[in-house]
Amino acid sequence: MRKGAKVAVVSTACAVLLGGAGYGAYNVLSALGGDGIGLTAADPDDPLDAEDVREASSAFFDAWEKGDGYAAAAATNDEAAAGALLNGLSEQAAVGDVRITPGKARGTTVPFSVRATVSLDGRSKPLAYDTELTVVRGRTTAKPLVDWEPTVVHPRLEEGDTLVTGPSEAPAIKAVDRDGKVLTAERYPSLEPVVAQLRERYGSSAGGSPSVELVIRHAAPDVPDTPLLTLAEGRAGEIRTTISAAVQKAAEAAVKQYAESSVVALEPSTGEVLAVANHRSDGFDAAFQGRLAPGSTMKIVTAAMLIEEGVTSAAGPAPCPPDAMWRGQTFRNITGLTPNEDATLADSFSRSCNTAFIKLIDEVEDDTLSEVARERFGLGRDDWKTGVVSFDGSVPASGGPDRAANAIGQGQVQLSPLNVASITATAKTGAFEQPRLVSPELDGRRLATARGLSPDVAAQLRQMMHLTATQGSGRDAMRGLGPDIGAKTGSAEVDGQELPNSWFTGYRGDVAAAAVAQQGGRGGEAAGPIVAAVLRAAG
Repeated sequence: MRKGAKVAVVSTACAVLLGGAGYGAYNVLSALGGDGIGLTAADPDDPLDAEDVREASSAFFDAWEKGDGYAAAAATNDEAAAGALLNGLSEQAAVGDVRITPGKARGTTVPFSVRATVSLDGRSKPLAYDTELTVVRGRTTAKPLVDWEPTVVHPRLEEGDTLVTGPSEAPAIKAVDRDGKVLTAERYPSLEPVVAQLRERYGSSAGGSPSVELVIRHAAPDVPDTPLLTLAEGRAGEIRTTISAAVQKAAEAAVKQYAESSVVALEPSTGEVLAVANHRSDGFDAAFQGRLAPGSTMKIVTAAMLIEEGVTSAAGPAPCPPDAMWRGQTFRNITGLTPNEDATLADSFSRSCNTAFIKLIDEVEDDTLSEVARERFGLGRDDWKTGVVSFDGSVPASGGPDRAANAIGQGQVQLSPLNVASITATAKTGAFEQPRLVSPELDGRRLATARGLSPDVAAQLRQMMHLTATQGSGRDAMRGLGPDIGAKTGSAEVDGQELPNSWFTGYRGDVAAAAVAQQGGRGGEAAGPIVAAVLRAAG
């Protein structure tokens, strides 16, 4: 935003004097009426009736429509925070001519529609949206008041956000896929935060000119402005991404089938991201920024470590007992897994036997897994430059029970679907190619590097992942995807959750993908179909 842009601040000031005593002032609970009769005020815990809700909401709506921010704020239980935003709507955010239409109350909650006009420098456009408020009793006055939340003014406002009307900080961009197809947030909703970040980072150098907009400027760091209304279009600069519109479309559809799910697909030979999609209630880009225990998908890294360190090989021994003890902690397998004391590493990997990996972890040092993750797979180095905000994974060196837990993707290990897709890509080719969403030629950034895997280790990983996809725990999800496939399932237990997080990763030809569905159960049950749908769309 250039100097002079208008701002309405959502703040949390502790106290403010707004032209005399407001509703926040303490009321005496009993007073004498004019006839000398004692009057008793309501108790803050008294229930509200329909008339209380109507009167409180009407007082707020009437004052807001009249442009009297002080009176509207006084009808809430937080005059300071409400006043800061409401008083700024007309003068700082250029929002006026407000008309409010209440809906039918649901108990103490009142939905309503807002129709207004945003006007600046001779330009005007209508603004319309729906939101709601809740009526409560004031804790000191017991008077029915609007329970203040920033969402009362606009449903997308959060604590500390600001409303801004003026020239945009960065020119608009037209994001296109690898083939030049335009990527719009309307068609590909998961890309909205991605395109916003690309605009913030590269808009000024993409050849465009600023728009005049009403936006939400977020208090949270690294979160770009959210445009609400464009008064005057700027000239959009074009930014080419690595996304494939066809794969992105499939990813968007796949995650919609499962709550709180995310998926990433990329090209192992180049590291170019083909799709990134999220279906989450909080709007968070968990696909790129999530930090979750990856469950048994981590066994790809652990298996690489065991082979590289000479502990065993794909055809070597990896017994799968019913349980395994490590430094006072007992580890078990998923329900229904048949023990096999004669299993090879490939057998235990394909069936996702936890105890086999726990029993072998004694053969390496505390920091070996962390070193292999960092040096071979590029994880946990904090140097990935994807073009947008992303998490590089965390595989810390751990002692005690966490050393064993890390080996099966629990303990202190944290990864995102982007990280897991990259692990699979490295296993497929043997080389680490840092994932990226835009070309480094766009801004001259240096991509992260790692040593990758020896041809022998990579070949054994592919053998085990192929066995998993064709005969093991990933068979159902990967059925019908052709000969050049591999997979790994994962289920990550999380304290307080009834079901584990479902993880799945796989490759098909020169495409690797990974997905997580929080509380989705076993890896093949929720995350598996997501990955399979994306791999199928990639051809």
